[in-house]
Amino acid sequence: MLGDHSAVEGDWLVALEQSGGKGRQGRAWVSPRGNFFGSTLVELQPGDPPAPSLSLAAGLALIEAVDVAAPNLSQTAGLPLMLKWPNDLLLGPDKLAGILLERSGERVVAGFGVNLAFAPRMPDRTAASLRGAASPQAFAPLLAASFARLLALWRASEPAAVAQAWQMRAHPVGALLTVHIGADDRVSGRFDGIEPDGALRLRTDEGVEIVRAGDVAL
Repeated sequence: MLGDHSAVEGDWLVALEQSGGKGRQGRAWVSPRGNFFGSTLVELQPGDPPAPSLSLAAGLALIEAVDVAAPNLSQTAGLPLMLKWPNDLLLGPDKLAGILLERSGERVVAGFGVNLAFAPRMPDRTAASLRGAASPQAFAPLLAASFARLLALWRASEPAAVAQAWQMRAHPVGALLTVHIGADDRVSGRFDGIEPDGALRLRTDEGVEIVRAGDVAL
């Protein structure tokens, strides 16, 4: 969508199947038919909050859509549904969905991958699915409506309010995290909340470290 100059904010591109899905740091995203793969375009405007905080709005939109699609998921599974910084949705310890934001100039594409029907095997983490609670065709309008609402709130609200709302649906403050900042660079500490611009606050023995990019393991 970034390369399609006819695309405008609010457009969605939804695929029923992907042959080359990707996640953060170039990881492959396993894309079996029956799961959801969709992207939408945001055109940044003067006065918008810091662009990195858009990932918080995207995460809130995603968890809200899953709440509607599978309202009793946590009770049925006996596991919490929660956001994990910076861009994952977990069911207990397992990855249920992921978000990838890519920017070119003032255009941002937010891509969503959701395990609606199948939990693919991944080499570095375990996965969960909604077990067919919603089809891609049914889930798409739920997510589109949720994202439109959260995008408007993101623009109208103070960044700290969006960060607080995200934190209320995330892993609890005090949770032990390991952040992989680079291939051989990692730091461990306890989750200490989110900065208004979306950065992670990690409390270590040396104090609070602000992390703006990396992968988190609980």
